Amino acid sequence: MNLDPRRDCEAPLDVLIVGAGLSGVGLACTLARDAPHKTYAIVETRAALGGTWDLFRYPGVRSDSDLFTFAYDFKPWKSRKAIASGGEILAYIQEAAAEHGVLDHIRFRCTVVAADWDGASALWSVRVRPADGAETIVRCRWLFGATGYYDYDQGYRPRFPGEETFAGPILHPQAWPDDFDPAGKRIAVIGSGATAVTLVPALAEAGAEVTQIQRTPGYVLPIPSGDAIADFLRRWLSAKRAHALARRKNVLRQKWVYALCRRYPKTARRLIRWVNRKALPEAYPVDVHFNPPYDPWDQRLCVVPDGDLFKAIANGRVAIVTGAIERLTATGVRMASGEDIAADAIVTATGLRLKMFGGIRLTVDGARVDPAQKIVFKGTMLDGVPNFCFAVGYTNSSWTLKVGLLCRWFCRLLNELDARGMAVCVAERPKGETGARPLLDFGAGYIKRALHELPRQGSGYPWVMTFDYVSDERLLTRGAVVDPAMRLTPAPSAARAVAVGEAPATVAGRA
Repeated sequence: MNLDPRRDCEAPLDVLIVGAGLSGVGLACTLARDAPHKTYAIVETRAALGGTWDLFRYPGVRSDSDLFTFAYDFKPWKSRKAIASGGEILAYIQEAAAEHGVLDHIRFRCTVVAADWDGASALWSVRVRPADGAETIVRCRWLFGATGYYDYDQGYRPRFPGEETFAGPILHPQAWPDDFDPAGKRIAVIGSGATAVTLVPALAEAGAEVTQIQRTPGYVLPIPSGDAIADFLRRWLSAKRAHALARRKNVLRQKWVYALCRRYPKTARRLIRWVNRKALPEAYPVDVHFNPPYDPWDQRLCVVPDGDLFKAIANGRVAIVTGAIERLTATGVRMASGEDIAADAIVTATGLRLKMFGGIRLTVDGARVDPAQKIVFKGTMLDGVPNFCFAVGYTNSSWTLKVGLLCRWFCRLLNELDARGMAVCVAERPKGETGARPLLDFGAGYIKRALHELPRQGSGYPWVMTFDYVSDERLLTRGAVVDPAMRLTPAPSAARAVAVGEAPATVAGRA
């Protein structure tokens, strides 16, 4: 792919991947392995690969899933740390990209603005805007959105009464300043989700006195940062085999924990409360600060490696305050209860802002595609939109488990279309299917705020989002690739003629 606007007429790519994060690099590696005859390129808005793991730089940033399930299935995780830092995950993605020759296919600092499907040529015309040049058109047979699900430019940042009077900095984890030194500061962290429980103990470790302010508690579980069984397997087996077995073990553990929480919520709540009481100081008010008003897994469970949050509470470096905020003051935060919390800096760990498909404007033969009016097919296509897939992972398990399966299914589909002499694939919505359920049927605030923008689910497979790895692995990697709901057609004669005698597309330079 050459992004020089004078070269718009070059041969179309087989696949254009939007996003060079964990999902985009994973798809590129899978294409190189399972469909090596396909030409592809990646366009990435940022100046480096890694997505989330290059963007987030706040203290303590890490995975909240074990890396045996969060890592790729084709590349063993070799560190002794099962819960890894953001820097370690970024290095892993970079290594995978280098090993599979992905770097030469990436064009950085290029933003996809819009994409239009032309039925006459069976091609996507994708408008790409380089940061340092004129907008150009890239043509491709398949478009794959690996953009994640949130807005990289800004997180969710509610405004608080009186914040203009606060004398110190107000920070958001998504835009963490490199020059901020937490040592010796009193820091109030507003939030109770995964980012907050990650950031709070890290700030305390860096020498800050931290108060976590939460409107309502969340479920928090301590887990080991290592994996003793994986370490044992590595002593006797190859890295590949040990990784596969540890991955399978942890998949089943995640499945068991989720099933327990959903089927027996009262039992799960009691177990979590018991674990919390064991980890916290005697007489600590567990029911005030760690007993949510909802059932386990109505929202995602937060994990803390080696109980670091609980240890920070026990040693007096962290305090938890639960309740509503009345306003910010010149010296900190005033709670609705009247309590004043002194702070030199405030961190708003208040969540993400959803942004599907990276904000790309999709059209099909000139007609605008409204994602909110579409239903998903096999969790990766939109009804009525030809040759377009996207990556959405699990919310109840490691994100990458589902993304990896979708990448493998996508390559199987490409190969199946070639075998049948077909070029166009569109999922056709069944008659009477209204799509009554949201895409992500999950209680997190960032999802609730964006339900009106998201695609929908149908009433049954393959028009639903499935969240069971064992079942999905069978359906997506061993089941039939082509479904009766899929309409396949050969390339129009005009499209076949365009490709005759043209050289494969190439990537022009990396920023």
